[in-house]
Amino acid sequence: MEEKNETVNEEIKTETAEVKKKKTKEEKRLEAELEKLQGELAAETDKYMRMLAEYDNFRRRTAKEREGIYADAYADAVTELLPIIDNLERAAMFSDAESVGKGVQMTLAAVREVLAKIGVTEIENETFDPNFHNAVMHVEDEAYGEGAIVEVLQKGYKKGDKIIRYSMVKVAN
Repeated sequence: MEEKNETVNEEIKTETAEVKKKKTKEEKRLEAELEKLQGELAAETDKYMRMLAEYDNFRRRTAKEREGIYADAYADAVTELLPIIDNLERAAMFSDAESVGKGVQMTLAAVREVLAKIGVTEIENETFDPNFHNAVMHVEDEAYGEGAIVEVLQKGYKKGDKIIRYSMVKVAN
């Protein structure tokens, strides 16, 4: 019986050793897989951090460019308006009405030219359109059709589809 016990004990030891070998092989395989996955994670984390830094740099650069574009556009618009101020100052020096009137007409022409250069156009004022006009007065007059603009109190301007200022108008019927 002792021999049987020894045989069983040896078998158990052999099986235990085999399980340990299998476990060791499985552990090694898992450790290798873990190292591989940790390397991939580190690579992806590095890639993500670089992309995040690039985006942050892009955001800062575009904000700076936007500010520069705004400042340039502002300076360009003011530069276009300076000759008008010069003309008004010259007109203010004259005392006779004819010269002042002529100076004002020239200044208005210069303003219209500047507005045309920067793409600003006057809003047409034939029939009332709430997308372009602000009706501040209403008059009942059969001589005018429905929604006809009787008087323009203040001209409106637009640049492309953007309304800069709505026309203030008196509307009939």
